[in-house]
Amino acid sequence: MQHLSIVTTGGTIDKIYFDDKSDYKIGAPQIGEILAQLGVAFQYDVIPILRKDSLHVTDEDRALIRSTIEAQPHRHVLVTHGTDTMVETAKVLAGIPGKVIVLTGALNPARFQGSDAVFNIGCAVAAVQTLPDGVYITMNGRVWDPAKVRKNREANRFEQA
Repeated sequence: MQHLSIVTTGGTIDKIYFDDKSDYKIGAPQIGEILAQLGVAFQYDVIPILRKDSLHVTDEDRALIRSTIEAQPHRHVLVTHGTDTMVETAKVLAGIPGKVIVLTGALNPARFQGSDAVFNIGCAVAAVQTLPDGVYITMNGRVWDPAKVRKNREANRFEQA
């Protein structure tokens, strides 16, 4: 893989905490900064299209995500997305020809100590360059088929559906 297109949509991975309001807001995409700090040996571009909690992602937003990915000239695409509706978005992306698409996110904001964000991004980068064309989810150290995974909200993890 020489080039990775990264489409960001918001979600917990990009949340920042506003102490004065005791509130979380979606901030700027964190993935570019994370990859730069890690010194990755490939080119990438970050394409921010949404800053939403995934519970607020609409069918129109999913159509925008799909069309944005279809318009990318590169084969390898990583999508950062909120975990609550990641599976639904992955299913909408099925059938895009000539692309390996991996969705990932975080259960804790990337800026938090102990966040799973860096680990999940690392897994997603490995997956996107080794898997055949198709759509996948990487969470909790696993690569998932979107048709066979669900988020267990009580356990705060992904598991086989």
